[in-house]
Amino acid sequence: MNYWLVKSEPDTYSWDDFVRQGKAVWDGVRNFQARNNLASMKEGDQVLFYHSVTGKEIVGLARVIREAYPDPTIPDDPRWVVVELEPLMPLEKAVSLQRMKTDSRLQNLLLIRHSRLSVMPVGSEEFEWILALGQERSQPINH
Repeated sequence: MNYWLVKSEPDTYSWDDFVRQGKAVWDGVRNFQARNNLASMKEGDQVLFYHSVTGKEIVGLARVIREAYPDPTIPDDPRWVVVELEPLMPLEKAVSLQRMKTDSRLQNLLLIRHSRLSVMPVGSEEFEWILALGQERSQPINH
């Protein structure tokens, strides 16, 4: 299993929007590196959901439920892909960017080193530590 982080501006598409929908097509990615990361996602991979711009914090955990396929928002350009995600659970305590920047265990996290990338891999140790920071009493989402 691989681990990922996706970013979304909460004023545009928040964790609460995602939970209300029950799943999402992760579309609109127009950066080649982020696109390559989407294409590398496998069904069952776990994904951290990060609120960018406003909040700047990891707020939830999701899972890949459908691997990459052509982005339906631009049918004439097969270079761009989407994946489908479903929410698993919110973090009991959001993990802020500031908290991650001050944690020696997270200094290699791409979110800190390459902050503009919207879809990025996360190492297993970093992933587990972030969950530990945010998982005090969260309950899974019932689908």
